[in-house]
Amino acid sequence: MSVLSDRFNEYRVMWILVFFDIPTQTVKEKKDAAAFRKFLIKEGFTMLQYSVYVRHSMSWDNADVHTKRVKKYLPMYGNVCVVQLTDKQFGNMEMFTNAKPSPPPSGGIQLELF
Repeated sequence: MSVLSDRFNEYRVMWILVFFDIPTQTVKEKKDAAAFRKFLIKEGFTMLQYSVYVRHSMSWDNADVHTKRVKKYLPMYGNVCVVQLTDKQFGNMEMFTNAKPSPPPSGGIQLELF
């Protein structure tokens, strides 16, 4: 196995999914929910569905760093679930739009300098 193929192995590349259900009854709750979404976007997450965000990471260590950042920015109220999946597991996801299959989001673009 070459160094390059080992580095981009589908079992080493990770995806982080953040699922959340944050109350939005009051003005403050709406503001807190919007701040959490903006934080996720700033951290490189992409909306997969409403209240479900996903981020591509090149390694387990990198995924752990981003998971810890999410944990530090948790809102006071509501439920948040963070899941880490390998690229292989994420690739087995089936998505449907209007009852028709649609492709899952593509991997992130990583710039590498050799």
